[in-house]
Amino acid sequence: MDIRTDSRQPHRLEIVDTGRRRRWSEAAKVRVVEESFLEPRTASATARRHGISNQLMFAWRKAYREGRLGGGSVSGFVPAVIVAEPSVTRPSDGRLEIVTANGRRILVDRDVDADALLRVVRALETLV
Repeated sequence: MDIRTDSRQPHRLEIVDTGRRRRWSEAAKVRVVEESFLEPRTASATARRHGISNQLMFAWRKAYREGRLGGGSVSGFVPAVIVAEPSVTRPSDGRLEIVTANGRRILVDRDVDADALLRVVRALETLV
């Protein structure tokens, strides 16, 4: 005796495509990651919108922050540069010598107007 009660033979066989692995270009990954950084708490929503898993989104974000994806970093951050403070020395004749961070030297009398001197130093710092 057969357990199956429906003994009809299948007349149509349907093949379900389970999908294949998608290939993302680096530019597309960067675009998706930068979209996820636009507002707080949008990473999961961005992942759903593009049909990727949260784990993959967070892996791309980590690679992006570390500079391994797109060669960039999170926008809005600027690399910090440490420069030496300008040095001030007092020559024996009462004048001041100021050496700026870019190596320019300024000699002034001790009774120089501080505001005017500040404008000159700022102007010299912007010169290349």
